[in-house]
Amino acid sequence: MKITFLTVGKTEDAYLKDGIEKYVKRLKHYTKLIIIEIDELKNTKALSQEQQKVKEAELILKKITPTDHVILLDEKGMEFSSQQFAAYIDKKAISAVSSLVFVVGGPYGFDASVYARANDKLSLSAMTFSHQMVRLFFIEQLYRAYTIIKGEPYHHP
Repeated sequence: MKITFLTVGKTEDAYLKDGIEKYVKRLKHYTKLIIIEIDELKNTKALSQEQQKVKEAELILKKITPTDHVILLDEKGMEFSSQQFAAYIDKKAISAVSSLVFVVGGPYGFDASVYARANDKLSLSAMTFSHQMVRLFFIEQLYRAYTIIKGEPYHHP
C-alpha cells in the first residue's frame, strides 16, 4: 500500500525537517511513503479566508486521484490511540485500498470541496498544534503504527 502525505506549505524549521526525515527513513522498511508539499499561496492579503481555502482546495484536489482513500488531518476527526491507529492502517492495508492520502490543510483548514472528497477525518489530539508540528507528530505516529503492526519493540503500551 502506498501512503501519501500531502501538506499545504513547506516544513520550515530545521529541527522539524530533521525529525521528519528520521522517521521517513525508518518508514522505508514498511511502506512506500510519498511526501508532497504544495506551495503556500502568494499575495493572500487580498483574499478572504474562504477564498484562500477555495484556492488551496483546487491545489489539493489536483494531487488526489479517484482511487485514493483520502484522510484529512482535522480537529473534528476521529481520535485514535496509537494501537487503534495501527489497526486502522492495517485494516486499510488488507482491504482493497491501495493508496492512502493523508492531508494537512492550510492555516484556515479545508474548503467544503475537500471535505466532500474525503473518505475519513483524523484528529491527532483535542489540542491544537501548529501545521508545522503536526507534520512531525503524524510521521512519528505512522512509524509507530507500523512497528505495532509488526510487533516490534518501539511502542511500549
